[in-house]
Amino acid sequence: MEQLKEIQGLEDIQVEYLETDFLIIGAGNAGCFAAIEAKRKAPELNVMLMEKAYIDRSGCLAGGMDAINTYIKKGRTLEEFIKWSRSQAGGIIREDLAIKVAENLNKPVEEWEEWGLPIKKDEDTEEYKTRGKWDITIQGESMKPIIAEKVRELGCKVLNRVVATNYILQDGMVKGAMGFGLRDGKMYVVKAKATCVATGGAAGLYKPYQADGIDSHHQLWYCPFNTGSGYAMGIRAGAEMTTFEMRWCATRTKDFNGPIDTISVGYGTPIINALGEKVLQERYAHLGGDSAPRYIRANVPMMEWLEGRGPCFVDTTKMSDEDIKQMKTDYLNERPTYVLFLASRAQDLRTEPIEIYGSDPYVVGGHTASGYWLDSNNWSTTLPGLFACGDVAGGVPNKFVGGCAAEGLLAARGAVEYIKNFQQADGEVSHELVSQEKDRIFAPLLRFLRKGDGVRPQEMEERLQRLMDEYAGGVHQFYRMNEQQLNYALKNVKMLQEQTKYLVAEDLHELMKAHEVMDLLDVAEVLIHHLLFRKETRWPGWQTRTDYPQVDENLDCFVNSRRNKETGEVEVFTRPYEQIVPGNRLSPN
Repeated sequence: MEQLKEIQGLEDIQVEYLETDFLIIGAGNAGCFAAIEAKRKAPELNVMLMEKAYIDRSGCLAGGMDAINTYIKKGRTLEEFIKWSRSQAGGIIREDLAIKVAENLNKPVEEWEEWGLPIKKDEDTEEYKTRGKWDITIQGESMKPIIAEKVRELGCKVLNRVVATNYILQDGMVKGAMGFGLRDGKMYVVKAKATCVATGGAAGLYKPYQADGIDSHHQLWYCPFNTGSGYAMGIRAGAEMTTFEMRWCATRTKDFNGPIDTISVGYGTPIINALGEKVLQERYAHLGGDSAPRYIRANVPMMEWLEGRGPCFVDTTKMSDEDIKQMKTDYLNERPTYVLFLASRAQDLRTEPIEIYGSDPYVVGGHTASGYWLDSNNWSTTLPGLFACGDVAGGVPNKFVGGCAAEGLLAARGAVEYIKNFQQADGEVSHELVSQEKDRIFAPLLRFLRKGDGVRPQEMEERLQRLMDEYAGGVHQFYRMNEQQLNYALKNVKMLQEQTKYLVAEDLHELMKAHEVMDLLDVAEVLIHHLLFRKETRWPGWQTRTDYPQVDENLDCFVNSRRNKETGEVEVFTRPYEQIVPGNRLSPN
């Protein structure tokens, strides 16, 4: 690349120093709403977003959605929502956080509509068209450009194509973040009074079952560019993390990873096995049938395979021609290439149902409770000056798109108040800190320029994915794991962490990939510690311990962790559950 031709050493790399009031790392759904809310609450503030892609089409909503899965509809209550979410998560949920998310759930959705997002309406009542208990249907192809435009309209500055690598951690406080430009090759040092992390969850930890070469390298369900960087920066800085062991494993269309709720929830098509049995309504009716927790729904197709009754399908053969046409239209709002996939197979859905299978596991706090441990007063993390929202924030499972947006509002309000009371004396960012991070960031690139030989990021990523898949409960092991396998995985993840000193990068894009795999390794280490600690099977399919197949009431709590900055070791501990909304924690009623 042109900007690399003159680089011989660290001294040739330009450092750009910037300063802002409020820095948001990640310009996806939650990050955009955090920026919007901060400018509404305090228009005088300088708000900056650091985004490794381009804000108009970045994050999980880059291609759009066909539904918003959490919206409190007319006739529903906040308490009902908490009970449902609690039951779906095996009884593990931060109720103090979830209540505030629920209170703010509808506002960003309704604002999205005001700004131009098409939301389907019921012809008779003009209420939002529903899909399941908490879902509303949308035509969401343009949802990300809409909020990106709102961010610009309010005067926020966006650093597009800048990869965040670590926080500026000085005097025990987060004072911004550092990173590098994917186009210009500069190091960026952004000082801020308050910082919010909104980088999404972690995909790419596990080998997907479609991994048959470079052509399917990113054939994932979750956004493949969300690689756990926000988690990893917090882990390295010593932030407290929670519930990583509640992984998200989704049921998806086989060979393509297309969403299933579009069909099964949107059109009421049952899941059937190879014998034609309706598995949820018949074979697994005792686990809740159609109302079974999401981890059961993810586990069912895999159990049917294991017990010799696979493959499984969503039975489209009873759908009308009009419904099939409308279903394909819905897919155009979220996964348009799936319509091409069906066409390429010349598949007639009236006679041939859609095959389904489990996905590789993800750590994603918008669906599960994985992420930073937060203060419910202001969405701050355990690192002073740092706030979190969206998929990277822990404690609130089943928040999905609407809940992540609501958390953007909540984190921004907390950050604005923090800035108003900001007492820290101004001071320069430590030259030593910048120098160390500069060396760490560009080491793979300089290593390649000097030696030309080493380990490429994709090689290390594939080794990590295979290791996690085979020993830490991947899809090829039907999500099952035991103590011996997890200890083996942990030992080898630590070995890979040591071998990152051999990573090389030929260009800036490969340098980004090198940092992504380093981040994934840090997330994988914490995840394995959590999986080891929870000696029970609380979420069959998401977390199946073959050596501890039952639920242990002594683990009816949060499993948290923190990396000791002195020793580098991950320390795991528990925090008690605090129930606010009364009722059976495993029942939505």
